[in-house]
Amino acid sequence: MTAAPRKGRKVSFETEAAAPQADPWSQISTLRFMIHPLYGGELLVDFTGLWPRGLALAFARSLFMLAAPRGPIMVRSSFKTYANQLPSFFAYLAGTGDRINGPADLRAHHIDGFETWLSAQGKSRVHGPTYVAKVVSVLRRIADDSPELVDSGLRERLRYVSSHAHVRSRPRDAYSPYVARQLRDAARADIAAIEARLRSGPQIDEVAQIDGAYCKAHAAIETYGVLGYRDPTFQSLYKLRKKRDLTSDRLNLSLHAAHYLTADDIVPLLVLLLIETGLELECCKSLTLDCLRNAAGGTVDIAYTKLRAHGAEHKTIRVRDRGSSTPGGLIRRIIALSSKARVHNSSDNLWVYFQPGEITAGIRQLRLKVSAWTQRHCITDDQGKPLHLCLSYLRKTHKALWYLKTEGHMARFAVGHTVDIAARHYADIPSLRPLHEQTVADALEEVLAGPMILSPQDEDRLRGELASPDPDDRGISTALLDSEQDVWLASCGNFYSSPFASVGTPCPTPFWACLDCRNAVITARKLPAILAFLSFVDAQRVGLSAADWTAKFGHAHDRIVQQILPAFAEDVVTRARAQVANDPPTVYLPPEARA
Repeated sequence: MTAAPRKGRKVSFETEAAAPQADPWSQISTLRFMIHPLYGGELLVDFTGLWPRGLALAFARSLFMLAAPRGPIMVRSSFKTYANQLPSFFAYLAGTGDRINGPADLRAHHIDGFETWLSAQGKSRVHGPTYVAKVVSVLRRIADDSPELVDSGLRERLRYVSSHAHVRSRPRDAYSPYVARQLRDAARADIAAIEARLRSGPQIDEVAQIDGAYCKAHAAIETYGVLGYRDPTFQSLYKLRKKRDLTSDRLNLSLHAAHYLTADDIVPLLVLLLIETGLELECCKSLTLDCLRNAAGGTVDIAYTKLRAHGAEHKTIRVRDRGSSTPGGLIRRIIALSSKARVHNSSDNLWVYFQPGEITAGIRQLRLKVSAWTQRHCITDDQGKPLHLCLSYLRKTHKALWYLKTEGHMARFAVGHTVDIAARHYADIPSLRPLHEQTVADALEEVLAGPMILSPQDEDRLRGELASPDPDDRGISTALLDSEQDVWLASCGNFYSSPFASVGTPCPTPFWACLDCRNAVITARKLPAILAFLSFVDAQRVGLSAADWTAKFGHAHDRIVQQILPAFAEDVVTRARAQVANDPPTVYLPPEARA
């Protein structure tokens, strides 16, 4: 016999459907109870230390209802925040000296007073309202279910959270590319090791004399899923190892690790998935086995649930799916690695793995494992200090890396968001400040630089340099000076390397954009065209409003009048004006300007 049969309990079946309870509050008649949210596992709530009891019981019932199916709170971590923060309200009430027995005794000033009290306790204008919000949410639920219990003035106060103006919190920072690279490399190395371990399977030849005990232990795991510490099969192996002075501190874990993913394995898998997809932590935790959909052309949809998007919780994101290193490929690897565990746990959650005593589904309580993982890999921050990894920062890290890749181009960066949301919540990241500053500097340099303007003297000097054995051409050729690369208002240094388009594509801008282009070279030969265009621009004042004219031609007009014409001697400009007067101006204007 390979293992003792597992203890269990008899199963009973209902013969009749249970009648629904008229009052769901009746399920909570104690201050110590379990909540079973949709995601994250059950949570024990203990309000036994709160006083007055009548108010505590009302809060307990309200919190229980918030966790009901289709309730507004579906995640274990959110309920834990409620359970941790609500007692502060009771501490405040105890200090007021007011006689309060239940919800009916509360008034509007208690909410405002609580906010003031939080401030005196050191809570900031950002964090204080989060405590108030929890109390307001619970009282709103009480008011909805039992309006007679809530004072009319209090009901009016419950329409808003804080009596103070909203204070915008500092955006959560992203990790730098340096830190992100460390996290990626460590995660990828661990995943490769995990795959190699599970591919190799059980290793039973550590000590030849006890191979038989190892074989029995692994057979029991294959049959029953989990081999408990008290199981005779495990105890037999444990004792044999002890006789040979072999350490067995992690024996049970190592036995199961040959068959399944472990809780330790979840950390690198989750870290890499967060960095590669940019999904929120809670969204990644709630991914299901069938989350990959509509694979085509090397991409695939990831279907996920965003619990905060009430009424639109079910969403998709399109990701790469070409090879195991892509987001789609990574999810397929997770599914494959957890396949043996799913034989013993049929959950549709993506994350099925072994933890001591059971094969579980869903991710919870990772903090200590995350810290151990970063320490094991010696991951450091930008100052060289050990990194305290916060998984929720990885969404911002993904966005920041993508922002760097798009070089700050908001329309390309704002995938899955409006440009406004992307700019407000993701581009506004402290670690991206150098990029923002450089982008502004580059833009200013672009505006200020504009075209190269060559007076006749400068042109002659440059021609002489180009004729020398070792010319310093500065990107200018004789062909450009000899009109072979002329466009309407200038000579173009590279029509297929425009600052206004991707390299290799023709310049897409109106012809007067040459006045702002670094590729443009303006010589005296182009002055008649520029002066003709200036006359055309001035003439447009008649048919356009001042605002429209300024928006369309104001900058070009200023560039000509303030920068280009002053660069040439008065006699050169005069000759160009005479040339324009002798020839019809349309000779120097393209069709779009004449229309």
